[in-house]
Amino acid sequence: MTRVNLRVRSRRLSLIDYGLPNRGKSTRETMGQHGVVANLKSEAIQRRKATAMDLLEDILIQERSINLQTLSEVITLAVEIAREGREGRKVGTLFVISDEQNVLATSKPLILDPLWHHPSSEKNIRNPDMRETIKELAQLDGAFVVADDGTVLSACRYINASAEGISLPLGLGSRHMAAASITKSTNCIAVAVSESSMVRVFDNGELISEIIPELWLLKTYSSQIKGIYSTRSGGQLTVASKTTENIKNHSSHSD
Repeated sequence: MTRVNLRVRSRRLSLIDYGLPNRGKSTRETMGQHGVVANLKSEAIQRRKATAMDLLEDILIQERSINLQTLSEVITLAVEIAREGREGRKVGTLFVISDEQNVLATSKPLILDPLWHHPSSEKNIRNPDMRETIKELAQLDGAFVVADDGTVLSACRYINASAEGISLPLGLGSRHMAAASITKSTNCIAVAVSESSMVRVFDNGELISEIIPELWLLKTYSSQIKGIYSTRSGGQLTVASKTTENIKNHSSHSD
């Protein structure tokens, strides 16, 4: 089982989950006493995290000049939202990460901001309570603004960046245009969650990666990424990204 920091399913663990044989005995009987099972679970989670980083390595490259841990946490949360939805229905939303002051200046709230003036210590993307709050607020219109250190500064924001010079494949809506536009006009990265359960990552005005959370979606998947891209699969996740070499070349040309 491969996991991009995805929520662990609530079920009894077995040795089979860790690639070990189960010869009919209970997990605790087979592994012994004194917390060996708990240690095994922890090791398995670490293996899944390592595999997740392998899947995302074409997105999490140093040339992006962004906190890659924050980006990884946001992508993880975006995939969870894409897979789970909320209250039995699909949800679409947008995350804008880094260069937060310019992003805030290039956007405005659609409603009274539900995150404004709450303590920063409670609004980090790694905080489980914050993640559940985001999943609730994702049902509302607008984007989340996430600081480079992982603090979620604002929600329900209208992105007011120019779309001049932005070219996206037909069929991608206003959320994706906003994502491309804001990454073109500021030094940020945007992660868009589609109600079709796709997660798309934008950098410098371009679609650079598509994440397909469910295997059955691959049957109808058709990449919207321009140019050469590669795919990586593991468990129930596939990531299609522009090749690392292409991204580096693009970065050098942009300078």
